[in-house]
Amino acid sequence: MSDTLTLDVIGRRVTVNGEHATVRFAGVVPPVAGPWLGVEWDNPERGKHDGSHEGTVYFKCRHPTGGSFIRPKKVNFGIDFLTAVKNRYVLEDELEEDGKEQIVTIGNKPVETIGFDSVMKQQSQLSKLQEVSLRNCAVSCAGEKGGVAEACPNIRNVDLSKNLLSSWDEVIHIADQLRHLEVLNLSENKLKFPSGSAPLTGTFSALKVLVLNRTGITWAEVLWCAAGCPGLEELYLKSNEIFISERPTDVLQTIRLLDLSSNQLIDESQLFLIAHLPRLEQLILSDIGISSIHFPDAGIGCKTSMFPSLQYLVVNDNQISQWSFFNELDKLPSLRALSCLRNPLTKDDKDTRTTRQLIIAKIGQLKTLNKCEILPEERLGAELDYQRAFGNEWKKAGGHQDPDKNRLSEEFLAAHPRYQFLCLKYGAPEDGELKRQPLMLKNQLLTLKIKYPHQLDQKVLEKQLPGSMTIQKVKGFLSRLLKVPVSDLLLSYESPEKPGREIELENDLKSLQFYSVENGDCLLVRW
Repeated sequence: MSDTLTLDVIGRRVTVNGEHATVRFAGVVPPVAGPWLGVEWDNPERGKHDGSHEGTVYFKCRHPTGGSFIRPKKVNFGIDFLTAVKNRYVLEDELEEDGKEQIVTIGNKPVETIGFDSVMKQQSQLSKLQEVSLRNCAVSCAGEKGGVAEACPNIRNVDLSKNLLSSWDEVIHIADQLRHLEVLNLSENKLKFPSGSAPLTGTFSALKVLVLNRTGITWAEVLWCAAGCPGLEELYLKSNEIFISERPTDVLQTIRLLDLSSNQLIDESQLFLIAHLPRLEQLILSDIGISSIHFPDAGIGCKTSMFPSLQYLVVNDNQISQWSFFNELDKLPSLRALSCLRNPLTKDDKDTRTTRQLIIAKIGQLKTLNKCEILPEERLGAELDYQRAFGNEWKKAGGHQDPDKNRLSEEFLAAHPRYQFLCLKYGAPEDGELKRQPLMLKNQLLTLKIKYPHQLDQKVLEKQLPGSMTIQKVKGFLSRLLKVPVSDLLLSYESPEKPGREIELENDLKSLQFYSVENGDCLLVRW
């Protein structure tokens, strides 16, 4: 940029030696002669002051060292969208080869042309583009009116993250020329939104995915943008210090995925403001600092009317330390998948398996936990172990083998809301089961009987096997013992407390402990 200045540079996004900043001042700064730009850096450690010089305040910064004065010629104000596309996607080597002189006939006259094929090939290349990535390409504006629509009308997916776009108006100037635009990423642009005006209708009529991570957008601005995106399905708002101040009405009604990660101002009460979005299937709440949640409209064993379509919830990197959090999640009617890594309750590596079992037992409809599928046999083992582990507590709280004589305390029901359901599903725990320790250490040895239902002449054996031993290794052990090929062996087991109830050990990669095999149980071997 030249050293001449105009006031319309205020608010513009710029780069200086690769560092991003916003222009806050343009003018002279006595006693040094010549024009200056006052900039506020995205990285406050890059600056030297707060916008003041020798006692005079020229502009203000959010950080005491966020500002600097820069000569205009050192500042890059960026390039237009179409220039950036050409820089990234036009194959210059091929175009240079086509730039030689050619003779074409126009009417009856031969005309010399230079680069005719080059222009045609360039236009062909751009018109075929459907996905464009211009991350960190210093895009600051749309450029010549109609230029984008003419050169690359078929673009559907645009990544404009970390550029120099300073206003939503410039975004509209670009998007208005991309009628097929479905995916738009504007992350890490500091955008100014129009105040008081209604959003344009039609510009984003085809848009399905909008990414606004680290843009500084407010919740009011989110709702303003959403009003212009009638078919929006995915919205990403990570790291914006968002405070959900009002309930969406007539906007975001088509949203299926909402990412609010790393917005530390969001709390439980704010989540209730978005709890009635009718199509919301995935909600990402990682690193928002949440520790508890309670659905006041649903009692013990009932489902909430909130988040009616929510199937996948992500609450990684939060402050969840109480099991009541998972009790409440069981109230979500459509929840099928949960990710809850790196929380105080789930951080202890020694108890990873136990923690997983307890979460599975507490959330009955869950199919996937931490991106790992919950197989039917894992659910069976988790629920049986849970029932046994808290059986004594259940009995002390008024639990009884006869359901008609159950007089459970409110305290127990609140801590274990699914326990009564599990008793109906599997039968009430008997005294013999309550003396066991089902959530055992991985290397604990199990004393097991081994029977052969189809070979009655075979002697019943008693062996000690590690609980961590896989079914595949158990089959290998039995194959050597019985001189029978591993591929011919079929294993199951039964518990003396539930005679006649046989559970198949069908997954060779799972352990005995996974299937809740315990001391005194009987392995049944067939071939």
